[in-house]
Amino acid sequence: MSIPETMKALLLKNDGYAAQPSGTALEAMEPYVEAGTIAVPKPEGRQVLINVALASINPSDVMFVKGMYGQPRAQGRPAGFEGVGEVVAAGDDPAAQALVGKRIAFATGLTNWGSWAEYAVAEAPACIPLLDTVRDEDAAAMIVNPLTALAMLGIVREEGEKAFVITAGASQLCKLMIAVAKDEGLRPIAIVRRDEQIAMLKEMGAAHVLNADAPEFAKQLSAVLREEKPRIFLDAVTGPLAGTIFNAMGKGARWIIYGRLDPATTPIPEPGQLIFMRKRVEGFWLTEWMRSMGPERRMEAVIEAQKRFSDGRWATDVTAVVPLADAVSRVPAELAKPNGKVFIAP
Repeated sequence: MSIPETMKALLLKNDGYAAQPSGTALEAMEPYVEAGTIAVPKPEGRQVLINVALASINPSDVMFVKGMYGQPRAQGRPAGFEGVGEVVAAGDDPAAQALVGKRIAFATGLTNWGSWAEYAVAEAPACIPLLDTVRDEDAAAMIVNPLTALAMLGIVREEGEKAFVITAGASQLCKLMIAVAKDEGLRPIAIVRRDEQIAMLKEMGAAHVLNADAPEFAKQLSAVLREEKPRIFLDAVTGPLAGTIFNAMGKGARWIIYGRLDPATTPIPEPGQLIFMRKRVEGFWLTEWMRSMGPERRMEAVIEAQKRFSDGRWATDVTAVVPLADAVSRVPAELAKPNGKVFIAP
């Protein structure tokens, strides 16, 4: 196909990090991104150029555009960490060249040429050639959530655990984890903020679902932790809630942080537990996991994710597909709706 000289994109309006946190909800797009036209980038080395079909919006994208993510912003570059599309050009690396003409799921990583655009750039190792049976809505959300879910469940298995705690229990990522856990006889303890999410998650396979805003939450949490004795805490929220959960867990608990939905200070109520109860706090970054895993382990996860989407065991709940031209005005209201994903269609 002919590649144009310029493209439309949602461009970052700020550099670096925010001076002050502004909350995790995207109240408006205008302070952070603007619709614009920019030159189509040229891939180099092991980079590929993707004609984007659909781009997802994850909580990490919101935190990034607001300057509260671990990766600094680059003013004037497109936002967006993930999407699906066709590779139309590549650098001279053989692995990149092998992807030309293929439909792929991709993560933009550190390229600073994001997916909220007509064209995006990704590194070849961050691209997944797709089965024809995987629809675009699932492929556009193939990497950040599904591979994270499989990777973190791998941690649970490696520790020989059955029960584990998850925050943001009704998120797309946690729904994926709960579905796999049900198949494997694992027992997720999901923490949510709405009573109406409890029955849904129990039906999906959660062993327990607790509303963190309920008056009896602390008592219910203590009872469940005594019964299940989980040692793995997979946390997308942080803040005071996460500190409370970690404090209530038993000896040897691992608090694995993979998101920061609560910008408030995150306390460790009893630091002595890190010494005398052998508790530990650590972070999880999918990009690093993909780099550190061997090709066989990474391919196993990729195949497993595609099979689950193809046969219907997994499905991405779609709230809206928003045209790129309407994204600035429409995306915040669509993101405010619960329980589904919002996509941008260039």
